[in-house]
Amino acid sequence: MGKIIFLNGCSSSGKTTLALKLQQLLSEPYQHIALDQFRDGLPGRVRGLNAPKNTPGASGLNVVPERLDDKWVTQIEFGEHGELILQGMRRSIAQFSQLGANVIVDDLLFKRDYLDDYVSVLDPAKVWFVGVRCDLRIVNAREAKRAGRFPGTATSHFEQVHSHGEAYDLEVDTSATSPRETANKIIHRLSQPPEAFSRMRAHQFK
Repeated sequence: MGKIIFLNGCSSSGKTTLALKLQQLLSEPYQHIALDQFRDGLPGRVRGLNAPKNTPGASGLNVVPERLDDKWVTQIEFGEHGELILQGMRRSIAQFSQLGANVIVDDLLFKRDYLDDYVSVLDPAKVWFVGVRCDLRIVNAREAKRAGRFPGTATSHFEQVHSHGEAYDLEVDTSATSPRETANKIIHRLSQPPEAFSRMRAHQFK
């Protein structure tokens, strides 16, 4: 059974950079599986920009402007097809691990249901659950430099992705620490058994 390092954090928090650094530093190979890869694989017709409900653009991934604390932000909404693809992503990660491949997961837990589904399909004894945090000002500055990113995307889910009420095996902050330093903290945590997913699995079966 392959090990899984699960990185959860808002957009532009540094998850992908951290995943690539982990791949460099870890002695064993780890496959990087990211939400962005599955998003980019969606057909263009199901990727909407403020697409109305019940239209193709709203069925996959829809980018929707909305007001949050008197500011305009960009909300990400998944439709029926998008939710199906997300379920497939989670199960493909489980299959990689079951085959013996190590995986670094790079995801954003927009809903508690997403976390619950991960807990139900992954072996909790093989998952190190890592919260990736970063100062919002730095996140917004990074986001502004990234091509194809809508302003306010990270702000819209900055708190949301960490609001599921469960403790991580480790939390890291990329605001002031280098990718190497942050990756080494995660690698050190791998020397001890994970606990977070086991706690959540036990709660599911109460």
